[in-house]
Amino acid sequence: MNLWDRITGSDMTEEFKIFESRAKKLPADYQAAWEKIKVNLWTHSDFTGRNLMPILDGLLDLLEEAAADGQCVQEVLGDDIKGFCSALVGAEGAKSYRDKWREQLNNNIAKKLDR
Repeated sequence: MNLWDRITGSDMTEEFKIFESRAKKLPADYQAAWEKIKVNLWTHSDFTGRNLMPILDGLLDLLEEAAADGQCVQEVLGDDIKGFCSALVGAEGAKSYRDKWREQLNNNIAKKLDR
C-alpha cells in the first residue's frame, strides 16, 4: 500500500467492497445483522475508520462460519446486536474519535495543572 492510497482511503474502499461482496453471499437474516453491525460499529471508529477493518473482517468470518454450520443469527450474536458490538470494540480496544479527544483534553488539563 502506498502513501497515496492511505491518504485517499482507496485501499479501504477496495477492502470494504470485498466485505460487501462476501456479505451478499450470506443468508438474508445474516445480511440484515451485517447491516446492523456496520451501523453500530462505525460509531466506534477513529477519524478514518481504519481501526475497524480487522474487526469487520473477523466478524464477517464469524458470520460466514456460522451460516455454513447452519446456526441462526441469534445463536451467534444474541438478541442485542448493539450490545454485542459495544462489547466487541471494548474488548478490541477500539477508541472512537470522542474517546481520543477526551483523552487529549484530560492530558492537556493535567499538564496545565502540573505547572
